[in-house]
Amino acid sequence: MIIVMKTGSPEAEINRIDEELTSWGLTPEKIVGQHKVVIGLVGETASLDPLQIQELSPWIEQVLRVEQPYKRASRQYRHGEASEVVVNTPNGAVVFGEHQPLVVVAGPCSVENEEMIVETARRVKTAGAKFLRGGAYKPRTSPYAFQGHGESALDLLAKAREVSGLGIITEVMDAADLDKIVEVADVIQVGARNMQNFSLLKKVGAQPKPVLLKRGMAATIEDWLMAAEYVLASGNPNVILCERGIRTFDRQYTRNTLDLSVVPVLRKLTHLPIMIDPSHGVGWSEFVPSMAMAAIAAGTDSLMIEVHPNPAKALSDGPQSVTPDRFDKLMQELAVIGKAVGRWQQPAVALA
Repeated sequence: MIIVMKTGSPEAEINRIDEELTSWGLTPEKIVGQHKVVIGLVGETASLDPLQIQELSPWIEQVLRVEQPYKRASRQYRHGEASEVVVNTPNGAVVFGEHQPLVVVAGPCSVENEEMIVETARRVKTAGAKFLRGGAYKPRTSPYAFQGHGESALDLLAKAREVSGLGIITEVMDAADLDKIVEVADVIQVGARNMQNFSLLKKVGAQPKPVLLKRGMAATIEDWLMAAEYVLASGNPNVILCERGIRTFDRQYTRNTLDLSVVPVLRKLTHLPIMIDPSHGVGWSEFVPSMAMAAIAAGTDSLMIEVHPNPAKALSDGPQSVTPDRFDKLMQELAVIGKAVGRWQQPAVALA
């Protein structure tokens, strides 16, 4: 249930309503929008009469029920307004959101060594990326595949952050590693395989860093939004949703099926920012540029693109990684689409 306050409602009156609703055993959450303040009510609201709440104050404009099972993630919860996730990086604040410039995240699937991760960070930063992605802990289908270097890789990510000034996005697999990852990462990634690891979602939601939540390989959109609800309900309002392809029938020509229809669907259902990962979505580097451009045209707020200096020798996901030179060119191509839809902030590097 949400309470929409009238424009210009006094702060003292909003606080008084909060106190009254708290005494009813509810948890009011104040959401300050561009034009109005909305109070979200969390708790047992099924038996509440909206008219009873309406009578609390002449400054209440409207009382509405949130029909979806995902309450805090619902766009209705913010009275139709999009939310923004602000991430503080060494180069300043970067904002993910519907009305903000496109944010590009780039880097290798896994952190392999210092030279590779630092040089990749420098290259993607020069090309226009705002964040470096790199796995310290890697969930793999096979127990014999490379699992990441773990804690030592976090030290290398910290070094790359220091050298490049990029923000860091890396994945948590085990809650036991969360504190170590929080010390290094600017955004904590929950991968597709852990999307419905509810105990992990609760712990990630209890820490202060923004959370990047990837869609599970066979998850419906509602499953995904309910997973986001776990993070939001645990106290962390800063969630970014990442589509990375889902399992369908054809595995011969693409790794997954990249579901770009989620962009307009999510825009209708939720206020949370949207990221598209075309690298995992298609699985082959030659297809990544087309899907990245299509994602911008569809309205994504961010892109995650895998970049590796030598994909043929990558310890994981080499076939879907582009080289730094190809990434330079790709950023030029993305700029054309980004500028056309009004979502491009800075020019990419000039091609030689």
